[in-house]
Amino acid sequence: MFRRDPSADALKRASALLGRDLTHLQPLLRLAMARGGLLAVSQAGRRLAVPLGGVPEGGAFELASVTKSLTAALTSALVQAGHLDWTTPLRRLGGPLRALPRTLTARALATHTAGLPMHPARTALTTLTHYHDPYGSLSAGAALASAARWANARQAGRFVYSNLGMGVLALACAHVAGESLSAAGYDRALRTWVTGPLGLQQTGLLPQAPVVTPAGWLGPGTLTRFGPLVGAGGLFGTAADLLTFGEAHLSGRAGLHWTDVQRVPGLPPVLTGVAPGWMVSGTARWHDGVARGTRAGLGFDPEQGVVVALLLRGGVPLLGARGAGPLLLRALLGVPGETGSSRAARA
Repeated sequence: MFRRDPSADALKRASALLGRDLTHLQPLLRLAMARGGLLAVSQAGRRLAVPLGGVPEGGAFELASVTKSLTAALTSALVQAGHLDWTTPLRRLGGPLRALPRTLTARALATHTAGLPMHPARTALTTLTHYHDPYGSLSAGAALASAARWANARQAGRFVYSNLGMGVLALACAHVAGESLSAAGYDRALRTWVTGPLGLQQTGLLPQAPVVTPAGWLGPGTLTRFGPLVGAGGLFGTAADLLTFGEAHLSGRAGLHWTDVQRVPGLPPVLTGVAPGWMVSGTARWHDGVARGTRAGLGFDPEQGVVVALLLRGGVPLLGARGAGPLLLRALLGVPGETGSSRAARA
């Protein structure tokens, strides 16, 4: 007898929950989850999580740049509490932040419009010498100094994706929350202001759930480290927690910063705007992330009330479909124009 294709079954179940035919996405789903992963969706209080390729449903993954969405939620919580302001230069907070340029506001950092490069300059070397820990040689002070040195006022207001920028914002959040200027300080602030209140029990620097072993060409099984820039990509989490986090945006419990959509110069064609911590395509908000051996994606559409989470084994490939994850995420969210073409994923 023929065994049922698990990817086809996953999409049929997701189609039934979301009320849309998603079966045409089977080639893309198989491509994205060639080494296993988790597809999770929710709508109107109903949830579905389907593990594929031997991945445990409750396993924790490296969230990579989906971490940025949690950092934005932390910023929003601190703004609501009066500890931060979206548009005031962070330098006015004094202390270790006093040397930052005036273009570095919480809003600019959270939307990648602060005029900062993607990485600190030394990462050009450490990516080669410390592939899985390219920021590990940095101290928090060095990260802030790098932002102060390399901020380009002429690029301010233009979209330039920056791990450095979101990492600096996370350090600023730790500082104003009364925590140490460190990865641990950021994690404590996040637990106090975001993951604790929202009930995200498996999201943080040290998840209690077993971590799904990464897979990839370079160093399979080795986790990615982010040093002082942990707020840009260093968290771990589960599919259930990601759904809860997405649902908290729909209910307003995670703040309303995602409604502040900006249409700025430099946006890639797939984006219609950017909001603090989120990419915007049509009515959907989403973010994906690529670690050295895993990939992640989270998105929600407030008009449909839909949340989609993807956790994938296999990170940065030497060849193949690096774009399969975000393409699948947007297609599942029903972003107009996204057909989920596997050919497009290989481009």
